[in-house]
Amino acid sequence: MAVSYMDFTSPSVQFTYDLSNNTIFKKDARNYINSLSIKQLNTLGNVSLLDIFLSTGNVVEPHTHQNATELVYCISGAAVVSIINPFTKELLNFPIQPGQVANVPQGWWHYEMATVDNTHLLAIFDAPIPEFIGASDMLRLTPASVFAHTYCLNEAQVKATFAPITQTVFIGPPNDCHTQQVQGSAGANMSFPNHHTNQPYGHMPRQYPDYPQQQPYIGNGWGYR
Repeated sequence: MAVSYMDFTSPSVQFTYDLSNNTIFKKDARNYINSLSIKQLNTLGNVSLLDIFLSTGNVVEPHTHQNATELVYCISGAAVVSIINPFTKELLNFPIQPGQVANVPQGWWHYEMATVDNTHLLAIFDAPIPEFIGASDMLRLTPASVFAHTYCLNEAQVKATFAPITQTVFIGPPNDCHTQQVQGSAGANMSFPNHHTNQPYGHMPRQYPDYPQQQPYIGNGWGYR
């Protein structure tokens, strides 16, 4: 519903908008995010959206929206929406194809990975401006000494592992990522346990880790303009 204080007789009232005019992150020509919030369309009520374009193996980095539920709708291509259920302590993976949705409750940790090229997702939020906290910011801004002390880790190794993460990533892997940077075999053999489907699904992810890149905003991490 529209905000109650909106003066619909005002010459500044807005009823339409072109999302291509508000790209909030662009990794390259095939991986970018456009947004629409009440700042672009002032007649919006408690709703906003992100228009997400991804190629195979690209990931909207692990993150949370502390003020909004997110409904992810697949327009074209295919993706896996991964969610951590904080009550069952379980990682859930939901492959979606055109016409299918996955819902992420408010504040839950999640990420989305494209499993084919030309994937187009629409993320719809029940907030006029969805807030965002990305894993890249948590990893790069928390001192390595805190991770080492809290989890009994080697501080030098923690520092070296997270050193390449210098900006908010949004869509990973970053353009300057080299496969040798990724430790272990997770990147080469990505698998999705706890796999949920509504119907047979043929596209499974391949070869890409979820690693970090850009624009340092915490809290309202999308950096809305």
